[in-house]
Amino acid sequence: MTAARPPVAAVTGGRQGIGRGIAYALADAGFNVLVLDLEDDAAAEETLAGIRERGRRAAFIAADIAEIERRDAVADALFSTFGTLDCLVNNAGVQVKVRGDLLDVTPESFDRVMAINLRGTFFMTQAVARRMVAEARSHDDPPRSIITISSANAFLVAPDRPEYCFSKTALSMMTKAFALRLGAHGIRTYEIRPGIIRTLMTAPVKEKYDHLIAQGLTPEARWGEPEDVGRAAATLARGLIPFSTGDSFHIDGGLHIQTL
Repeated sequence: MTAARPPVAAVTGGRQGIGRGIAYALADAGFNVLVLDLEDDAAAEETLAGIRERGRRAAFIAADIAEIERRDAVADALFSTFGTLDCLVNNAGVQVKVRGDLLDVTPESFDRVMAINLRGTFFMTQAVARRMVAEARSHDDPPRSIITISSANAFLVAPDRPEYCFSKTALSMMTKAFALRLGAHGIRTYEIRPGIIRTLMTAPVKEKYDHLIAQGLTPEARWGEPEDVGRAAATLARGLIPFSTGDSFHIDGGLHIQTL
């Protein structure tokens, strides 16, 4: 009797921050991990080393998901590197460069955020989903999933960066649409909505959120960490919540709870 093969996952934007936290959690859960990001730099090498220290295989694929003309070549690389792909984690994304008045949002800022956060994510997911649907599977193969990291701004309005909020809200609908299309093929889709997570992206607003958290912003009075998001993603990728697809999971310390 042959041993079951290890599952394979890919994390876009996986070289640091939340992406690294997800990559490490997946490795801890037994996944071989592909890190897809813009450049194979020192941060990427640190992430790959961390995956290998956890006893799993790791590989880096250099790609910009906004370059959708390359999506098929990138998807082919994701499937060929370790022989298949069981889980795609859509984590790559950008914040606005300049926060400001809703009335001053420029087409350039709008297009940049949408090109990466929504357009690039959708077409990368489409390319992977096509290959997942076409791939022959056996009952012994690991469960398959597509997990999209959105944001608390999928439902919390931030008028100083509306284009970011628009992009994340659209990812919620994308998750549901793929759930309907892929369910018959045994592929589940999920959305994870991180709250205030300690990363390089949130470093510029650290003082603001230190104060808000101390004042009771969330029931759990602390910053979230990348590993908090990582554990959620690994739980879903392992198929441990099987009677669920198209759902959104809040990893935000209770930030989403509405009060009077």
